[in-house]
Amino acid sequence: MKIDTRLAERLKKINPSSTLAITSKAKKLKSEGKDIVNFAAGEPDFDTPDFIKEKAIAAINSGFTKYTPTTGILELKKLISGKFQKDNQLYYSPDQIVVSNGAKHSIYNTLMVLLNRRDEVLIPAPYWVSYPEMVSLCEGIPRFIKTNAENNFKITAKDLSKHITAKSKVLIINSPANPTGAVYSRVELEEIAKICVDKNIFVISDEIYEKIIFDGVIHESIASFNKDIYKLTITVNGLSKSHSMTGWRIGYLGAPPDVTNAISNLQDHSTSNPNSIAQHAAVAALSAPEDFTHKLCQEFARRRDYLAKRLGNLPTLSFCLPHGAFYMFCNISKTGLDSISFASRLLDEQYVCVIPGNSFGADDFIRISFATSIEELQIGMDRIEKWVAKISR
Repeated sequence: MKIDTRLAERLKKINPSSTLAITSKAKKLKSEGKDIVNFAAGEPDFDTPDFIKEKAIAAINSGFTKYTPTTGILELKKLISGKFQKDNQLYYSPDQIVVSNGAKHSIYNTLMVLLNRRDEVLIPAPYWVSYPEMVSLCEGIPRFIKTNAENNFKITAKDLSKHITAKSKVLIINSPANPTGAVYSRVELEEIAKICVDKNIFVISDEIYEKIIFDGVIHESIASFNKDIYKLTITVNGLSKSHSMTGWRIGYLGAPPDVTNAISNLQDHSTSNPNSIAQHAAVAALSAPEDFTHKLCQEFARRRDYLAKRLGNLPTLSFCLPHGAFYMFCNISKTGLDSISFASRLLDEQYVCVIPGNSFGADDFIRISFATSIEELQIGMDRIEKWVAKISR
């Protein structure tokens, strides 16, 4: 008997992660004493603020370590409801909110309750690596909508219309976007919303990078435009990026009642409640002024501008200036290398770790994270500049 017959058929649809492969290799080299510059990080390099950690410690000391309601404690859900109203002009009652184990879990739960076998999910490409894999696990079909740098890697209403079929059920919108940093304007989203309403297509609006935004650009929540798109939208967010709480695993969503009821039932029988201590920490995060988040955003803007200046001096690399998130998506096609070769050689020869674009559906690109210090950016860019000049001769 072949070993793979022991495993579920659905797992054969899941692609191995080249992101994991390159980061694992970088960790191995670092453990061997190599001076690795990490431009791969998908998380802020700042520590979680002390006032959040203190709330978690208080929860432990007070014995708040037992099960909570599956969808989260009421105090936290009320704060999330208030956040949606204040920041996004969205009214989700606490009953319409589900707190999960990170925003990724929220998206997966949503796909699980919306998709039937072979339903199509429309995904703008480049895309976050987990979107298509989650769709496949839910027995849906990812249907990619290719974007380009000329339009800042954003789909248009025309692009969307051309890709809709009778099996299209869900559109995933990520704004600000990973890996491109693209941010959709209100006008762009209104045109997309109109089509989704006309065709009765659900929208998963992944807004996890909402607070990391630059140049006076305004973040817009598609569900806020009118009652029709509101009824079709699942708005996903969390505290990982805004409060540097990636490991705490607190994400949440707001959605129509039938969707949240279904997700609640699913979570009842899968993970149950998110970590009780982390929920208390989340209460502190959402209750406090946004001083930490503002400082974090200002620092990312400074790093972005430094990285853009350095990359602008390299004739074989090009990029669109990101207006959100903390990534630079760079076109490497002029080097003659595909993204895996580029990333592997850069790591082997210069000890700089970047993420190959094929992980995001764009093999002519690499993703550079600027979630690291200016000093590390300088060292890494010195190495990249030297290396690119050598391979481009």
